Amino acid sequence: MKVKRIVADIQATSPAEADAFYRGVLGLELAMNHGWIRTYTGDTQMTVQVSVASEGGSGMEVPHLSVEVDDLAEALRRIEEAGITVEYGPATEPWGVKRFYVRDPMGRLINILQHV
Repeated sequence: MKVKRIVADIQATSPAEADAFYRGVLGLELAMNHGWIRTYTGDTQMTVQVSVASEGGSGMEVPHLSVEVDDLAEALRRIEEAGITVEYGPATEPWGVKRFYVRDPMGRLINILQHV
């Protein structure tokens, strides 16, 4: 058996509330919408990966999702333009990433990062 994909499922009272963050800020596409579930995708192939952690690094809480971007400064600009509070960072970490934490509209902690 080979794992083909891992999907992050986030509970939301109103899935449409996610659009402003996942489409507007992160620039993902709405690939599926059945009302009760909305699926957002990007145009890149991703490696199957599951991380299990006791902390988020640098003493931070373990995030619900980590989103790697190619331009952290642009991601931060979009976050600030959207009026979203940055809860940590931006910081350059000793393990080779620059990152910051925000919360999505459902309150999930999101680690937005770029490898340096």
